[in-house]
Amino acid sequence: MTEKSQVLHSESETEDLAADLSFKIKALFLKQDPLSLRIALIGDLGAGKTTFTRYLLKSLGHTGKVKSPTYALCEPYEIALSLTSEPHQFSQKKLHIHHFDLYRMNHPHEWIDAGFRETLSNPGICIVEWPEKAEGTLPPFDLTIILETNDDQTRLVKLIGHTKVGQNLVS
Repeated sequence: MTEKSQVLHSESETEDLAADLSFKIKALFLKQDPLSLRIALIGDLGAGKTTFTRYLLKSLGHTGKVKSPTYALCEPYEIALSLTSEPHQFSQKKLHIHHFDLYRMNHPHEWIDAGFRETLSNPGICIVEWPEKAEGTLPPFDLTIILETNDDQTRLVKLIGHTKVGQNLVS
């Protein structure tokens, strides 16, 4: 397990962190295909989980609106990644991203009942807000991002890599 912490003083620093992470994610998807990446986002209401996700999707190349999946449980996205492996050589692949928000779940198996079990193991990225609501029914995460609001309105962010892929993203 690899862990890294930092204080975010502004929303622009949140955007910068998401951009840094997206750069590493693009590199991973260039090297390894297919790849399933599962990211847990943990934090209180208003800690910045959805804001972080919006900036991550934007940095990965999403140009449309990013809706909070609070009521829908899941919002899917498809991004055409343009990746450069060597000078003057480009490859493009479609990256499927599923943004989950489990906050309104009433029981731990609700995400399974909704038919999302396969989604969490398919190639692409699954970002899950409020994973603790599923009480251990989710598959293991590669990366956990914990956002905590400090008294001075800064955010403490902790990135924890659980797998080799997650550890590469944290380092």
